[in-house]
Parts: sequence; C-alpha cells; structure tokens
Amino acid sequence: MAGPMSIDTSIETIEVVEVGPRDGLQNEPDIIATDVKLQLIARMIGYGARRLEVASFVHPARVPQMADAEAVIAGLPNNPDCTYVGLVLNKRGVMRALATRDGGARGVDQVGCVVVASDTFGQKNQGQTIAEGLAETRAMLRFARAEGMRAQVTISAAFGCPFEGEVKHDTVIAIAEELAIENPEEIALADTIGVGTPWEAGELFGKLGAVLGGAIPMRAHFHNTRGTGIANAWEAYKAGVRVFDASLGGLGGCPFAPRATGNIATEDLVYMMGRSGLATGINLDAAIAANKWFAGELGRELPSAVARAA
Repeated sequence: MAGPMSIDTSIETIEVVEVGPRDGLQNEPDIIATDVKLQLIARMIGYGARRLEVASFVHPARVPQMADAEAVIAGLPNNPDCTYVGLVLNKRGVMRALATRDGGARGVDQVGCVVVASDTFGQKNQGQTIAEGLAETRAMLRFARAEGMRAQVTISAAFGCPFEGEVKHDTVIAIAEELAIENPEEIALADTIGVGTPWEAGELFGKLGAVLGGAIPMRAHFHNTRGTGIANAWEAYKAGVRVFDASLGGLGGCPFAPRATGNIATEDLVYMMGRSGLATGINLDAAIAANKWFAGELGRELPSAVARAA
C-alpha cells in the first residue's frame, strides 16, 4: 500500500503540509498534553512529513488548545530537513514567533498569515473586516520579511462563509492581487467550512493561477465537511496546485465556524496522489500507524477513510 520513504525523482512530487498539530487539534474539546503533541509531531516526521504547522500564536482564551505554543516549539526536534510553521493573526503573533528564536533556539521557520474573505467571519475570527485584514496582513508580511522570518498567507473562507454564504470569486481574487504585492512565499485558498465543489476548486484556483502567473506558488487547504475535500484537491492539482495542507486522520475544525469539521486526511490525500502516479514523500503505512496510535490517545477512531479501510 505504501511507497518507500525516498522520493523517486522521475515522477512529479506533491508537497504535503501536515497541519494536524495546529489545525487538526485546535478544535479538540479536551486539552492535549504538550508531551503528547510532541510525540505526535515526532511520528509525523517519522512518516515523512517535512513541513508541519505546529502551533498558532493566538490568545489562549480564544483557542485554549494552543496555550502551550511556545512549549511545543521549544520541544521540537532540531531536524534540518523540516520546516516548522506557526499561524499568526496579527503583528503580536509575528513577534511571538520571532521570540521562539531567542537565545539561538531553532524556533519556527515560517509564519502563516490569514486574511478572511468575509467581513462577518473576519470580525468573528480575528476582529477585522476584509479591508482591515488586508492592511494588517500586508504590514505583517513586510515586518516578518524585515526581521528575517519567512512568511506565507492563506485566504480563509475562500469558498464560502458560515454567516454570509457565498463568497464571490472576484472578492477572493481581489484579495490575492493585493497580497501578491507583498510577495509572500505562497498564497493559499482555504475552504474553511468545506462547502466547495470540485468544479469550483478548479475554477477558483485556475483564476488564481492566471493572476499569479507562476510568480507566487499556490497552496490548497480543504476541509471535508460535505465529503468533497479529496475530489477538490484533485481538481486543484489539475489547476496547477502542487502544495496541499492535510491533517493526520482528518482531524480539524475552526472554533469560530459553526459545524465546520475536519481537514482532508493526510492518509487519504497520500493514497489518492500515490495511486495517481504522484510522489508525496509520505510513507502511507507509517501514517496509518500514527493514526491508530493517536486514535488511542483520543479514545476514538479518526475520520480518515483510508485508515479505516486498512
């Protein structure tokens, strides 16, 4: 079932960003101990994850699961092959990310900024309208770059808002055009509430690719709330996306989006890409084993279809 850990350079490689330690855990009702999070991250690195979103720098009252962000980061393996990402919503978050490097510590390697493509959701998620979020994020990108911190950005709720409903493609593309001025390392589109369809994924990423013209890589972040996440990922691939967020077991959800459920599962994405002739660098058997271990820690089976079928 699983491919080897080494990547065959004769076939195209898809990058999988493992977001389980942050997006996968942030909505869990029970606080997960720091050492268990670190064990989870170690297992993810063991199955081949090389870029991991490990924490978010948000107020602990808003997202209690991320209250130990600095402790998790301090305990990360100093693996030179890994890139550790921290989510930031404001300049203070960037400053906290920078502080993880104090005293010569490894810290995080990259920050991920967020602009919400909906005024209502943006105000609930981070207290900002679209215009305010754009201004803040552009300033954050400039600040991070000036301080030597790598930075990328995600346009959240790009496929729909839990409060306003449809999000127009023109709105998303206009946001992307403004963000592109700051030259982030990537621009991602996130289906935060899992309402997107394969047709729309292809259309919207096709439009984004035309605007970016290959100058800035695209990344896709899909949730599987309505069962379309993996199909959406395939259409995004066909539209030119080569970097995908996924979460071990399909865990995840947003505390500020009612009824939003998990990300596409790392195992499901790796299975689909592998069976389609594409490399990911992820050992599927090892990922399934990590799924089973963490299911035991949580006391319940995880949503991944591939792991359940194993």
